[in-house]
Amino acid sequence: MRTWKFIRPPLTAGVVLAGQMARAIYRDDLPTLENQDPSGVFGDPEAPPLRIVFLGDSSVTSPGVDPLDASWPRQLSFHLAERFHVTAISVAVGGAKIRDVLDSQLDEALAARPDIAYLSVGSNDALRGTPIARFEKEYDAAASRLHAAVPATALSGIGDLGTIPRLPELARGIARVRARSVDAAIARVASRYPRTVKSNAWDVMEKMFTTESTMFGADLFHASTDGHLAFAAVGREVVDRAVEIWQVQSDIRG
Repeated sequence: MRTWKFIRPPLTAGVVLAGQMARAIYRDDLPTLENQDPSGVFGDPEAPPLRIVFLGDSSVTSPGVDPLDASWPRQLSFHLAERFHVTAISVAVGGAKIRDVLDSQLDEALAARPDIAYLSVGSNDALRGTPIARFEKEYDAAASRLHAAVPATALSGIGDLGTIPRLPELARGIARVRARSVDAAIARVASRYPRTVKSNAWDVMEKMFTTESTMFGADLFHASTDGHLAFAAVGREVVDRAVEIWQVQSDIRG
């Protein structure tokens, strides 16, 4: 009789990274940082009103950032408040993937009737093995709904996740490749929708997060206060462009 040998197929990079991530996440020698809500009202009540909603993951909920005003959503709100009376609403949830945005954040975000929507998600998909084709399909579904209902949409690009110090050395290389693929998927989606602008978070993380030890929080995973200020510097240009798009749409709609 012939004896059949069953050979286990090689693990994909995403599966390897997901396993490494699980071990990194459950380290008990590092603190757990609490998620926060950057929502608020900013600026002169007599200024023209502007409503912005933030969707996504812990990049929005800013674990451990102190003061919370240093978080990039708050920093962008302060920036906009120089010209507008800003109502900022966060529906983001720490740990969210794009599927979670579709299932539990989009309806709430659209119900707020924002002038600008800012979506920041994808890092958890990159680190936890979501297939890139599926991520792009689901991300496109979210962007499509936002584009249909909101005058202007901002999409946050994904930075170099290989800089995360909490990850084991092997996982960092995989994280870098996966993050590049997710960021490219977001760029492809952004190109399909004319009232959409995408940020470039990659250059910030690749340069500053590699050389500056203060860019990560005490958990060695989430961006620190300094990290959020760096992201805010990129985001200001993004929201300024989103405001221009919103104002054009307001003129068109009369």
